Formats: sequence, structure tokens, C-alpha cells
Amino acid sequence: MIDSANNKLGWMLDDALKMPQTRHAILLSADGLLVAHSERIGRDDAERHAAGMSGLQSLARASAEFCGDPHTTWRQTVSEFDGGYVFLVAAGPGAYLAVSTTERVDMEAISFRLQELVQRLGKELSAPPRHTPGVTA
Repeated sequence: MIDSANNKLGWMLDDALKMPQTRHAILLSADGLLVAHSERIGRDDAERHAAGMSGLQSLARASAEFCGDPHTTWRQTVSEFDGGYVFLVAAGPGAYLAVSTTERVDMEAISFRLQELVQRLGKELSAPPRHTPGVTA
């Protein structure tokens, strides 16, 4: 996985937050480790929220069978609070994107924007195969 100490993908998260009524964004691994965070949230808070989001996605995935098919794939969870929403989206194998917004966010527009971001992140999160000089497959 990507070295989170450098926050190399933070700029991509900041780009998603150019939408009105967005607050914070974090990219996390399935085990709750912070991979990247937007500029608007400090690293300590981002790490704490990454751990919480990991639990939320785990619960959501465990509840997928409630949709009627035990093999249903979890894709997204939206949690509503008095002050806004948290969108939690699958962002690739073992990676999740979480974005917080105000209650006035355009939910359709942010959902679309997050899916675009997931596509871009997927390219960054997948490592190309290594080629060792002199070794043939």
C-alpha cells in the first residue's frame, strides 16, 4: 500500500473538496490505517476517523446480506447526522474513501464526484508489475 507518511494522494482528496458544502476527506485501508487525508483535517484526527470508518465499512459489509443475497457486494454507505453527512465508498481492493459534508450538500453531485475520484484513486492505488532486468517470465 502507499506510504501514508508522505500523504502523496492528499492533493486528489483536496480536489474533491472543491465542491460546495464538503468538509473533510480521508483515504483508509480496510484495517483502519490512514493512507491519505485532505488538507482541512489534521493527521491525528484523520487517523482517528480512519479507524472509525473501518469499523463502519465492516459493519456495512456484514449487513449486505440484509439486501437479500449473501454474496452482495458493499459499495457505499451514507450516514446522516444533524450537521451533515458522511459518505463512505469502496475505493479499490482494501481501500475506502470517506468524505464529510454539510447538510446542504447536493447528494447526487457528491456521489457522482466520489465515483470519479474512486476511478482516479484506483489507478494510483494499483501498483504496476515489477520488471527485473535479466529475468524472464
